[in-house]
Amino acid sequence: MITWREGSADWLTSRYARLRVRAAHRDERLKERRAEEWLLIEWPEDEKEPTKYWFATLPENIPFNELVDLTKLRWRIERDYQELKQELGLGHYEGRGWRGFHHHATLCIAAYGFLISERETIPPSGPCATQKLPPLAVPDGYRSRGAADPARTTHLKLDRHHATTSHRRPRQEPRSMSMLQRAPQNR
Repeated sequence: MITWREGSADWLTSRYARLRVRAAHRDERLKERRAEEWLLIEWPEDEKEPTKYWFATLPENIPFNELVDLTKLRWRIERDYQELKQELGLGHYEGRGWRGFHHHATLCIAAYGFLISERETIPPSGPCATQKLPPLAVPDGYRSRGAADPARTTHLKLDRHHATTSHRRPRQEPRSMSMLQRAPQNR
């Protein structure tokens, strides 16, 4: 009996067997025998026969419970993939090129990694499981010489602070209709 992780109601436990085997597939064509691999078998107590089988090329000295842990990680990978598709839009790509899909998938995975790291900093209950980041070496509000003003944008209407500065043009009054009519027209 091996317990591999905590489920929603209780710890997940099942019966397992492991054995070192050599996979056989057209071995008559090989000059050397294949390397040994792990065969992991899951046989729950309430079943008449084993329900799942896995081959693993992990080292021979791996502990039994670690072998089961690594095998059961597939559940986590499938759950992550489902979250990527449903919550972060991995499945929304409708382009035709590999490059576009690669860029889309990279951004989705980066966003997912960020969300997972943020989720770790906020435990559901109890003390914080992760350590706080050390304070930054750069003082708050520091800007290198010649750096752009973070409060300024390329569009004056979007500036955070509307202070008058020397780089702004003086505001022009709108021309009246009579001035527009008298303006010479270049043709």
